Amino acid sequence: MAVNKNIKYINKDFSEFRASLIDYTKTYFPTTYNDFSPASPGMMFIEMAAYVGDVLSFYLDNQIQESYLQYARQSNNLFELAYMFGYKPNVTGVATVDVDFYQKIPSKISGSTYVPDFNYSIFIESNSTIVSNTGISFLVTDAVDFSTSSSLDPTTISVLEVSSITNEPVFYLLKKTRRAISANINTINYSFGSPEKFKTIEFNINSFIGILDCIDGDGNQWYEVDHLGQEMIYDSIKNTSFNDPNLSQYNDTPYLLKLKKIQRRFTTRLRNSNTLRIQFGAGTTNDVDEVIIPNPDNVGIGLLFEQSKLTTAFSPSNFLFTDTYGIAPSNTTLSFRYLSGGGVTANVSSNTLNKLIGTSRFLNIGLNGALAQNVFNSLAVNNPNAASGGGSGDTIEEIRQNSLVNFSSQLRNVTQDDYLARTLSLPSKYGDIAKAYVEPAKIQNMMPGTAPGILDLYILAYDINGNLNYASPALKQNLVTYLSQYRMINDTISIKDAFIINIGINFDIIVLPNFSNNSVLNDCISAIQSYFVTSKWQINQPIILREIYILLDKIEGVQTVKNINVVNKVGEYLGYSQWAYDISGATKNNVIYPSLDPMVFEVKYPSVDIQGRVVPL
Repeated sequence: MAVNKNIKYINKDFSEFRASLIDYTKTYFPTTYNDFSPASPGMMFIEMAAYVGDVLSFYLDNQIQESYLQYARQSNNLFELAYMFGYKPNVTGVATVDVDFYQKIPSKISGSTYVPDFNYSIFIESNSTIVSNTGISFLVTDAVDFSTSSSLDPTTISVLEVSSITNEPVFYLLKKTRRAISANINTINYSFGSPEKFKTIEFNINSFIGILDCIDGDGNQWYEVDHLGQEMIYDSIKNTSFNDPNLSQYNDTPYLLKLKKIQRRFTTRLRNSNTLRIQFGAGTTNDVDEVIIPNPDNVGIGLLFEQSKLTTAFSPSNFLFTDTYGIAPSNTTLSFRYLSGGGVTANVSSNTLNKLIGTSRFLNIGLNGALAQNVFNSLAVNNPNAASGGGSGDTIEEIRQNSLVNFSSQLRNVTQDDYLARTLSLPSKYGDIAKAYVEPAKIQNMMPGTAPGILDLYILAYDINGNLNYASPALKQNLVTYLSQYRMINDTISIKDAFIINIGINFDIIVLPNFSNNSVLNDCISAIQSYFVTSKWQINQPIILREIYILLDKIEGVQTVKNINVVNKVGEYLGYSQWAYDISGATKNNVIYPSLDPMVFEVKYPSVDIQGRVVPL
């Protein structure tokens, strides 16, 4: 007859297992075995069973712990969990630094004045390397073209050499600045035979930063995507008349942003600090589900059994159900160029990056040979500031916390702040957005017959002088393309120009005895110029006059600030905005409020529009 036996399941360690087994033997086998001395054979088996139980209990607890992101401690498990949360850990900290490029350029006479002869300007290819005197390499991903200058890419010009006879410039000095990262370009090849579904390859790479590009043996480019289901990527094309005759006239957008549907794609993820895994799709070049035209007959293609579509969740970006996820490479060799480097040693000191390794050339032909060689030999680089940011990558705790943060965030724009942040993050090569402001659409602002929009996005750009300007159609088109991949399907965004209101500041102060009037006045003007720097002001930000009073009161030598007057500067023929603004009507309790229509205050010419006087007590 079976007897229900009392078995405990809460034992965790060796001593508890041992004691429980002894109690179990004494309770249910009292006459079979009763020698529990340490040297007895029975105790040997009891302790061996306790040992096995202790080990199994430990590994069970450890496996459960390692399956939770907030408790995992092993780096390999954290890398896998981070991948599940959509976060790619950093295995190295990349140092960054601004690098100045210099070249001298001869002068020429244009009319009656001497100007730089830009026929002798040098072009430096993208992905050029700069090496420090300690052997640390930095990469400049953007090309350097001394022949162009814009608000996005200004060229500083100064006189380098003057003729001792005519006292006219003989050579000018050109300077451009680029951001460089501590990285080396490496190449690794992999040959593929017959196609395999979801082919996965692994490389051992130290200090991996990212994939630069991937080209197969036929010259086709393969693209890295976040996941294999991602079919659309951003593509950059030069803003030329050949690529777009309508938008090429706008020089504030060097590149146009386009969307491109791709078949050749792959994903990457790090399995640990030095193992990179790359995975490809399962289709072939003959698969046509990549280019199916959307129509009612195609909705849900690829569903298992095609039984019912009533409760199926369809993605607004792709309502086809495909099992290819891109094509698998076959009978070719893929050449991967990747970046590696970084680390604490990459935080090089200032004035140490001075050796340029890259392709440099003149864009023009027919130049004077000796003069061209002289100019070419003048090409130099330098970092005026020390590099920073280099480190050892994410720690275990940083991987854990960054994964949790990444999981709680999303790529879709849901709130107004999401659209604002995404707008301001548009890369500068597609146009430089200076200011942005988002608000719900106003019914009274809509034209008759137009559908109401959900949000109005007001933007402004910079002109070549760094002053506020209205965004060109090319910049707006790039922004539309950029936001289209993050916009919620039911959101309507209207991109509009914010109003620019130019102002001037007039103030009166009383200076303390024994202080120079001119010196104190210049200090006050400099303080107000710094206060009204355009980059510090946002759309719909009011002017609080009390802050300006306090600012001037703090200037050494100022006894009293008697008066501050803000005036409107208007008139395109004077170089100002066309829009007038009632400053006095918008002022209440020493605060100048913006209008109901989004606008921004700007002191366009600080050296002229900020004036002060020293008045008697």
